[in-house]
Amino acid sequence: MKGIEKQFTSIQQMTDQYLTQKNDAAADAGAQVSFEEVLRQTSQSKQTQDEPTGIRPLKFSKHASMRLENRKISLSGEQNERLESGVRKAGEKGIHDSLVIVDSLAFIVNIPNRTVVTALDKSEADENIFTNIDGAVII
Repeated sequence: MKGIEKQFTSIQQMTDQYLTQKNDAAADAGAQVSFEEVLRQTSQSKQTQDEPTGIRPLKFSKHASMRLENRKISLSGEQNERLESGVRKAGEKGIHDSLVIVDSLAFIVNIPNRTVVTALDKSEADENIFTNIDGAVII
């Protein structure tokens, strides 16, 4: 029997050998980069992509840009600032898709993406029916 014991390792010896190798590999991988470090790096790269103020600029979708161009609507600097203010206020309230009314213009804005989805002038907004929004801001 002693000859057989030297030729074959026991189940316990094999289990200890393989489990120790797996645990060592997992410990090495964890020691290389922690979750906290990955999170910090991701946050820093996101901040550098944003504007210096930390707020991304407001974008206009192709559809909204075409609507403004076709109707010869141009926003003044003051109107643009008020639109930005309305978007910021909607974001603070947790609104996802908002109607923002500035003077006689109505904008549907996707707040998380900071994108104006569509724009309406007074003649189109006369129906006073707006769907697929979860909040409104009147500036």
